[in-house]
Amino acid sequence: MVYYIMKLIKKISAMKKILTAFILLMGLSSYSQLLVLNSGDKLPVSDVAMLSATNGEKYTFEKLKGENGLLVIFSCNTCPFVVAWEDRFPEVNTIAKSNKVGFALVNSNFLKRNDVDSFTEMQKHAGNSNYQWPYLLDDESLVANAFGAQTTPHVFLFDKNLKLVYKGAIDDNYKDKSGVKEFWLKDAMNSLGEGKEVAIKETRNLGCSIKRKTD
Repeated sequence: MVYYIMKLIKKISAMKKILTAFILLMGLSSYSQLLVLNSGDKLPVSDVAMLSATNGEKYTFEKLKGENGLLVIFSCNTCPFVVAWEDRFPEVNTIAKSNKVGFALVNSNFLKRNDVDSFTEMQKHAGNSNYQWPYLLDDESLVANAFGAQTTPHVFLFDKNLKLVYKGAIDDNYKDKSGVKEFWLKDAMNSLGEGKEVAIKETRNLGCSIKRKTD
């Protein structure tokens, strides 16, 4: 009897591994179906109006762009990676302003809209975190899907012609601001302000998956 029980346990374990692999494969497949913005691509959905949790006004990217470009960071309220990087947002805003680059955060977590990423919760988070920049509601993940945004955070920086010049991570150390060695986003924005070509155009984005609407 023990022998047959052990065989049954092994079969169940094998089935669990197969199911896990299947779920992972499906997740990777859904990412592969996303549109992908590459360096030099034009900013999509520039005329879509989104409600800001910071002041209740609606903004389009066309309205938010600065003289030298536009920075869009996909974000949310509770992802540990966002929480860890959030202490850099004020500095990012300051650098964007000094280089005449518009800046906005976008929340595309459609599947959490009745939970931690509702507009009400976005308003609370923006207030508690003293956001001084638009925090936009991408209600049905239209913007995230058009960008091919994958994670929170995920950075997209566009030049004055609204062409993509950098995408990826804010810097190389989400855990510790004082331990940052590669200031990718900061360097890219400074390059725009100086009229120079951005040296590093893409880095690996790191964060929580966007809980998007896909149909």
